[in-house]
Amino acid sequence: MSSALDRLKNLTNKISSYERARKDNIELLKNLYSEIGIDKKVDEFSELFNFKAINLSGASLLSESLGEIKEGKYLQILAIGYDKDAIVKSKNISLGYFGKVENVDVNLKNKIVEFIIRFRFEKSFITLEHYHGMLESFKDNG
Repeated sequence: MSSALDRLKNLTNKISSYERARKDNIELLKNLYSEIGIDKKVDEFSELFNFKAINLSGASLLSESLGEIKEGKYLQILAIGYDKDAIVKSKNISLGYFGKVENVDVNLKNKIVEFIIRFRFEKSFITLEHYHGMLESFKDNG
């Protein structure tokens, strides 16, 4: 019995930890949204999540080389928009252009990398909730 209770406690702690991390992440993401100037391209913070993805050119987003610059490239934040009614369904939208990556202040570059990772963290929760909702429709069929 203790084993089942321990597993339940661990699961509850993990879920609680994710919810705290998500709440903290949103606040930090909102700050970065303004700080790096994304608010000049995307009027409302919530509109960020209408993009399918946000990518970065000029610096690595891989965990083993996070933030490493790519010499000779330009630092740019690119969002992938999607319009189901358009002939070309997806398009890249520049959310920020910062020039040659080796000329960008290291702190600014790090904030840009952090912004994208924090966006992806929240976007993964939104995607999880979306698919969880879709799975609910199968409960009535089963």
